[in-house]
Amino acid sequence: MSDPVRELLSERGSAPSVIEGGLPGLLESWENLVQAVEAGYTLGLDDYLNDLDVRQLLADALAVAPSSEQQAIAKDLQRADAQMRVLVEPVEVCLWGDEVAEEEGWTAQDNWWYFSRPLHGDADLLAEIAEAIGDA
Repeated sequence: MSDPVRELLSERGSAPSVIEGGLPGLLESWENLVQAVEAGYTLGLDDYLNDLDVRQLLADALAVAPSSEQQAIAKDLQRADAQMRVLVEPVEVCLWGDEVAEEEGWTAQDNWWYFSRPLHGDADLLAEIAEAIGDA
């Protein structure tokens, strides 16, 4: 039996460990990022954007996952998303930039993780984000 989530991850060129982890592994990575943001994210903007990509992969994987797999992680995902929303504030522009957002079809409503910044974190990260969104 084929696994549409792992097939998607493979097509996207994800690392073997990400492919093997599947939907539960993506959720765990997202939860880890939420914890890192809660503790005060200490890495730079490039790392932060790459970490946010996990949430996008998770959204894309959910779109192809069987309903049983979606239901299996739904409560934990809702909890992690709710926690992250408390730790960030919305911004007007995509952290990846308007051009990327337009190419990918990302919106502040559907892809809110790319349209928000941490309330607390490394001063350099917060300064990089402010500069990237034109809020410096």
